[in-house]
Amino acid sequence: MKKQIVIIGLGAGDLDQLPLGVYRTLQQEKNLFLRTKEHPVVAELEKEGIQFHSFDAVYEKHDQFAAVYEEITEFLMAEANRAPVTYVVPGHPLIAERTVQLLLERGPKREIEIAIGGGQSFLDAMFQSLKMDPIDGFQLLDGTALVKEDLLLRSHIIIGQVYDSFVASDVKLTLMEKLPDDYEVYIVTAAGSKEEVVKKIPLYELDREMEISNLTSVYVPPVKDEQILYKNFSKLRGIISELRGPNGCPWDKKQTHQSLKKYLIEESYELLEAIDNEDIDHMIEELGDVLLQVMLHAQIGEDDGYFSIDDVIEGLTSKMIRRHPHVFGGKTVENEADVLRNWQEIKKQEKGGAVKSVLEGAGKGLPNLLRACELQKEAAKVGFDWKTVAPILDKIKEEIEELSAEMGENSQFDDMELEYGDLLFALVNFARHYNINPEQALHKTNQKFIRRFAFLEQKAAEKGRKLEAHSLEELDDYWNEAKKRGL
Repeated sequence: MKKQIVIIGLGAGDLDQLPLGVYRTLQQEKNLFLRTKEHPVVAELEKEGIQFHSFDAVYEKHDQFAAVYEEITEFLMAEANRAPVTYVVPGHPLIAERTVQLLLERGPKREIEIAIGGGQSFLDAMFQSLKMDPIDGFQLLDGTALVKEDLLLRSHIIIGQVYDSFVASDVKLTLMEKLPDDYEVYIVTAAGSKEEVVKKIPLYELDREMEISNLTSVYVPPVKDEQILYKNFSKLRGIISELRGPNGCPWDKKQTHQSLKKYLIEESYELLEAIDNEDIDHMIEELGDVLLQVMLHAQIGEDDGYFSIDDVIEGLTSKMIRRHPHVFGGKTVENEADVLRNWQEIKKQEKGGAVKSVLEGAGKGLPNLLRACELQKEAAKVGFDWKTVAPILDKIKEEIEELSAEMGENSQFDDMELEYGDLLFALVNFARHYNINPEQALHKTNQKFIRRFAFLEQKAAEKGRKLEAHSLEELDDYWNEAKKRGL
């Protein structure tokens, strides 16, 4: 006996719209199994004398649709082992039908032939109801698994599987991450049938106004307002490309990787300041400025034919997956220390295991105070480090004495510079042992100096005298007053 499941679709409309071939199959076959009776044509077919075995009762048994589809699939394959089966689904069998996909996947493995017997897609009815031409760009998405990253806002978007208020609410919230609350969308129910309803509403009413059924879809018209697209990465990429293009900005066009280096440093420090001040609006702005530097470097790379932002993203994505096997793989970690050890080991493997020096690459590209800290950390990993702070303090005193010795009349600038650097390096070592970030510490001191100096300027203005008209002793008094005020 031939083991076979033939799958046919009921289309989206009434009996008049049912394809003749599908109608004849329904009349001829006796072993008919219907996924659900919730379809406008079923009652008419039953009046024609056609009888079905419905799976509606299976929906009542389970809380999750995955379990429903699993049971239906296994039942049909078990039935096909006894006799050929005709499985009937709404719309077209290959559009938004999870059970069909499961049958296509599992059937051949169990020597069951799965045949698609045709059917009209609900999309045809949707195109007609909405009077839209999909050639302009069209996207079909599942409302039960909608994510904002999938949305192509310049295209026609039809969201299916919006069968209850919970799905409708999720769809609304996802769309509102990309679209204005009052953006007009369409609710389409029973497209192509006599019960068809098309309703235009503002997005924020999506889960309030709609009559929920398994025949409900949401249509999102293409976005024409360019400002709405400002949240899209593709829009930003296009702007940067245009700025560097033939008719772009003269300043942007002349920039190189080298010329932009100072701006990346400046923007990074301005971001750090916003973080220190816990200024969210400023953080958003400064993160944008840092991202601008990344985008400009990537566009220069693309213009020169070496790399693009796609290569940057691909490399970063690959690295994050590779270096987090405890998240994206089967590796188990107990704590943060395990994560860091894994990271370093994977990093070493990526470099081919042939490291010339433990200091190779340590702190590369960082400001020198931070790089000194990173160099010391790497050296400490192999035991080259003081265990207590006392000898570090002795080293600081030693470096101060050596710097003082270079300050005589016959001192050489290069020698003084080296001794001063040694002192800074020793101070960084002290900070490291107390988990003090030297860059952050100096930043705080700079901010304190700015506040106190502003107080000096204020006091001088109150006296009606310029700063330079004050003696150092007077300014020092103002400074001590600022200290007392906690500035």
